[in-house]
Amino acid sequence: MANKDNLELNLDVLGFPLLMVLVMWVVFWIEIRFGFEFNQFGIYPQKTSGLVGILTGPFIHGSLKHLFNNSIPLLVLTTGLFYFYREIRWKVLLYGLLLTGLLTWIIGRPALHIGASGVVYMLVAFLFFKGILSKQYHLTALALIVVFLYGGLWWYLFPIDSKISWEGHLSGFLVGVLFSFLFKSIPVQNKKYEWERDDFDPSKDPFMQQFDDDGNFVGMPKPESKVVEESEDAISVTNQSEKGYRIIYSLRSDKDDAKDASD
Repeated sequence: MANKDNLELNLDVLGFPLLMVLVMWVVFWIEIRFGFEFNQFGIYPQKTSGLVGILTGPFIHGSLKHLFNNSIPLLVLTTGLFYFYREIRWKVLLYGLLLTGLLTWIIGRPALHIGASGVVYMLVAFLFFKGILSKQYHLTALALIVVFLYGGLWWYLFPIDSKISWEGHLSGFLVGVLFSFLFKSIPVQNKKYEWERDDFDPSKDPFMQQFDDDGNFVGMPKPESKVVEESEDAISVTNQSEKGYRIIYSLRSDKDDAKDASD
């Protein structure tokens, strides 16, 4: 199990997102290379035969531009999901794909719906709302980055273009918001300092010992002084600190100073 307090960049964090995008490109290459038409395997709402598109539809794209526009966001967002949400990443991705396709099948127009844009919208919504709700600075920062990169996607939740499956976008968005509330666990914990822990005892802390009960600085206890040698001309004094340092200094009389000046 991944350590919640330690984010590590493993091979699977980038490997699986790359594999998913690669499959999409291979499917498109097969269509172009061999003249196949896979659009029939998209989601066709309200028809039993159209249910197969829930699994196959996200990997089918109608043009190179359509494929490219979905590949980059899918790679970036899935990598963010796999890096920050290790314990629930597969649940979010797989359940999100299925529920997004199912909701598209329920509310969609009677047409073939293809492409991974529904999954992209699901990831955008999940990463944004989960990051804000978590109140963890790692995840909040990720949420703000998502908005900065893909904030313009919100417009395509509405039927502004008849050629775009806004139903798929809306389905993915709703599923992502739902998941952000359903998955309660917080995968990344903010680091706690020693004084923030429940078992912290101020009386045993070296720094806190330098303050009194009212918060006034009292410093370290003053070392005790004692005379170790005394003569007619000088007095030697030794200070012994708590840490074992021994300081010796001498006090000379005025006549010694006068003698030095005459020399």
